[in-house]
Amino acid sequence: MSDRTPTAEPVKVGFVSLGCPKNLVDCEVMMGLVARAGAKLTPRAEDADVIVVNTCSFIDKAQQESVNTILEMASHKASGRAKKLVVSGCLVERFRNEIRKNIPEVDSVLGTGELESILAAAEIAPAPPANGNSPFVVLPSRPEATIRASQGRFARNEWDGAIADVPNYLYDEDTPRVLATPPWSAYLKIAEGCDHPCSFCIIPQLRGKFRSRRFESVVAEVERLAQSGVREITLVGQDSTCYGEDLGLKEGLALLLERLTLIEGLRWIRFLYAYPNKITGRLLETVADCEKICSYIDVPLQHASAAVLKRMKRGGGSHVFLRSIEKMRRIIPDLTLRTSFIVGFPGETERDFDELCDFVRAAEFDWLGVFGYSDEDGAASHALAGKLPATEIERRRRKLMQIQKQISRRRKKALVGRSFDLLLEGPSAETELLWEGRSKMHAPEIDGKVFVNDFGDHADVRPGEFYCCQVTETDDYDLVVKLV
Repeated sequence: MSDRTPTAEPVKVGFVSLGCPKNLVDCEVMMGLVARAGAKLTPRAEDADVIVVNTCSFIDKAQQESVNTILEMASHKASGRAKKLVVSGCLVERFRNEIRKNIPEVDSVLGTGELESILAAAEIAPAPPANGNSPFVVLPSRPEATIRASQGRFARNEWDGAIADVPNYLYDEDTPRVLATPPWSAYLKIAEGCDHPCSFCIIPQLRGKFRSRRFESVVAEVERLAQSGVREITLVGQDSTCYGEDLGLKEGLALLLERLTLIEGLRWIRFLYAYPNKITGRLLETVADCEKICSYIDVPLQHASAAVLKRMKRGGGSHVFLRSIEKMRRIIPDLTLRTSFIVGFPGETERDFDELCDFVRAAEFDWLGVFGYSDEDGAASHALAGKLPATEIERRRRKLMQIQKQISRRRKKALVGRSFDLLLEGPSAETELLWEGRSKMHAPEIDGKVFVNDFGDHADVRPGEFYCCQVTETDDYDLVVKLV
């Protein structure tokens, strides 16, 4: 008879991440913490002992998606092997008490500033990392769940004000992360929180005040990512253009980008979420001069009417923005420009909306997203008069998207015959007959698709490699290319 003590099976933990890339990075940090402690990660909720749902709460639809996913994952406690359900993220910051009260299947809740408490919430004993191991691990694919409609047990639009503390957590280069993106691409959070007073937004309440990561910390993490095989880095923050201001850095984002271009192995660097009046000439020149930096700027303008922007507590207007766009395109001739707008903001008149439509026609953005106004309790705009009916908000959203669709169709058609570098990502999820990839014009997950239907003389193509391609066909938003 053996006197050995049987080795306990490692706890299996499954994660579902909802919302933006910043949320995904938070989820990767939690996965890194549990993996370092010896737990086993699984992309299959039915195999998990512990399920973690990292939620989004930016607008009503995101809240409902989060609640539906929580309820779906809760079913695995009743019919599967799951013993614990943990809910984390922005929804917890807004509805901590409501979740505890109305979804009893949830065992623990973690706000955006409590990521390091994931081990206690999952009842996993902490363990130090093994010597010599990189804190970066790559999963073969992102853990995600199929989200189905569920009957809600959650009182939305009733913010319970139960924020535990103003969030102040910010991970660093020594924090373990499990990358849930493909092995050649990664998001990197350079800052957290926001100090802008936008009246429609509750992000400062959910994420805390703006705080930048140390310059050296970001560089060290990118170096480690590049050493692990990552070729494309996407920098994210609530406002990436404010990076370094709280550290006393002038032109912090430009300085950071310049430094990152010196890292061996990186092919593409891009940044998302630029505040309009923070885009400096130095930043534009840096993008134009550095080959590794994608000529791509995502600047959420939110509206073009000065009257609406004033009520949004943002400032600016169509004439100011057009001058700024002209400057951007003059300094960066091959610029890809993305923006987003909110229609149906309280008090938005038909004249305001017409001005927005005229502005979109004049600006001719490469990519554009339109959101119907979501009346969020806790946001300053919640108290404004002049609320529009949901049907009118949707009418305006559809009209603006139709205008952009025509612009996009024309701009995409002009690309036929052009050649550029393509990051090949693998077989298309839509059909086995095509592969998909992305160019510098396409940020991960949010822009149109590039389909490859002709591999030319390339007998052996591999995902994660770069190829030269030529555009052969286009439609409203997508491109069809051949490898050359």
